[in-house]
Amino acid sequence: MRNIRLDICYDGTRYRGWQRHPGIDNTIQGKLETALSRILEEEIEVFGSGRTDAGVHANGQVANFHCASDMPTEEILSQLRRYLPDDIGIYSCKEVSERFHARLNASNKTYCYRIWNSDTPCVFERRFMTVYPEKLDLEAMRRAAAHLVGEHDFGAFCANAKMKKSTVRTIYCLDIQKKGNEIRISITGNGFLRNMVRILVGTLLEVGRGERTAESVPSLFRSVRADAGFMAPPQGLSLMEVNY
Repeated sequence: MRNIRLDICYDGTRYRGWQRHPGIDNTIQGKLETALSRILEEEIEVFGSGRTDAGVHANGQVANFHCASDMPTEEILSQLRRYLPDDIGIYSCKEVSERFHARLNASNKTYCYRIWNSDTPCVFERRFMTVYPEKLDLEAMRRAAAHLVGEHDFGAFCANAKMKKSTVRTIYCLDIQKKGNEIRISITGNGFLRNMVRILVGTLLEVGRGERTAESVPSLFRSVRADAGFMAPPQGLSLMEVNY
């Protein structure tokens, strides 16, 4: 069996997230598997580097699949671009080692959360930003972000109350920049729990608007989900890069 890697981008606005669900055909994984099964004339299962939520986007998602077909990767790429909807794009399609697994081999991922911090209209990028017009204390948010960097138990930032595996993760970098009316929060880590990035962003926004202090953030590592911040909306979030 051949092992094929796909580098993917998508506008997640109208999808129910990455993961295929029984009886629901409106997922990124489902669209890819349907197209590939049709193209290669065999049942295909696609493995993604991670599951993005409903409404979340990707600039740099990675996936792989196995197939018996000897169709050249250039032809697979061409056919995928023909059959996939316009809001799912394939950057590249190439054969890789049989040991490669998009999720299990990933060493780190980078997400970016975009905020339109103004009450002026954000018409043309409204699907890719969260509009948040309130004044924010960026310096306080940056102090809070510094506490989140490193290896910690992020259980309070996980939406899965029944999580049985370890909730310890490492954040390598958490950067907050503002240019004009846009704030960008970039987060790189070795892995992320369910809704973790959106809850981290919600917590930082609460710091920014003075509802909690930056110095209180470390106490959340010994806490529960109810003590952390709200879950920021999905449309501002995009998976930017996966490294191996």
